[in-house]
Amino acid sequence: MAEKKNRKFAKKLLHKYRLVILNDDTFEERLSFRLNKLNVFVIVTLSAILLIAATTYIIAFTPLKEYIPGYSSAELKEKAVKLAYTSDSLQNVIKLNNQYLGSIKGVLTGDLETDNLSRDSLLPPSEYEEDYEEVPPSRADSLLREEVAQEDKYNILPSATENINFSLIAPVKGSISEGFDAEDRHFAVDIVVAKNSPVKSVADGRVIFSEWTAETGYVIIIKHGYDLLSVYKHNASLTKKQGDIVRAGEVIATAGSTGEYSTGPHLHFELWNEGTPVDPTEYIDFN
Repeated sequence: MAEKKNRKFAKKLLHKYRLVILNDDTFEERLSFRLNKLNVFVIVTLSAILLIAATTYIIAFTPLKEYIPGYSSAELKEKAVKLAYTSDSLQNVIKLNNQYLGSIKGVLTGDLETDNLSRDSLLPPSEYEEDYEEVPPSRADSLLREEVAQEDKYNILPSATENINFSLIAPVKGSISEGFDAEDRHFAVDIVVAKNSPVKSVADGRVIFSEWTAETGYVIIIKHGYDLLSVYKHNASLTKKQGDIVRAGEVIATAGSTGEYSTGPHLHFELWNEGTPVDPTEYIDFN
């Protein structure tokens, strides 16, 4: 009985059918196909498999997948990478700015450890100096040293020949009441001047600080080229504000005796090279 049913099912499956396409007006036969249920099933199955394969390929390997919810575009990924690099760069910039602001704070407060300064002339003597034998300089060496010292006397830059157009002028003219002393934490020279004398910028630059402080009165700090900072304290008044561009010799303040640490009309002048205080008298003639 079961065998008879199977034969009947196979006969139905393989029974021939004809698909005819006729002209609707003339009933002329245009196309005809001989089909059976098995052929139709195989064709539909293969078509579905091909459609699924084509859709999968389009989603996986073509830009059309960007329009499918849940998939991100290549442009979006590129922007994400750029933003990641930008945020990393901003973190470095913020770190450098914090270090720079810390240096400015140290300039204002004078709260610095001389042992941590990087300039050779301010560092304590090396503990290994005693291991070296002193060799007296020759006459030619002494003459050469004197010649170089005269050429670089008022040049704060590493090489006078490389930056010959950069020089410093005196902010004021007068006698020095107290000189530069790193061991005593006096990172400046005090120049005695008459009250309300004009104070000038030592070089071209931009004002990065121009405010009143309780200890040092009216203070103005200018950032110049080559990582150079000039600081002017105890002024009677300021003529420039933060962000202003100044030229060498331009009046930036008037001398006075403001602040708790002042003992009379004078200019407290500091010079910083790459975050290290240097003796201004080595580079500027105040007389």
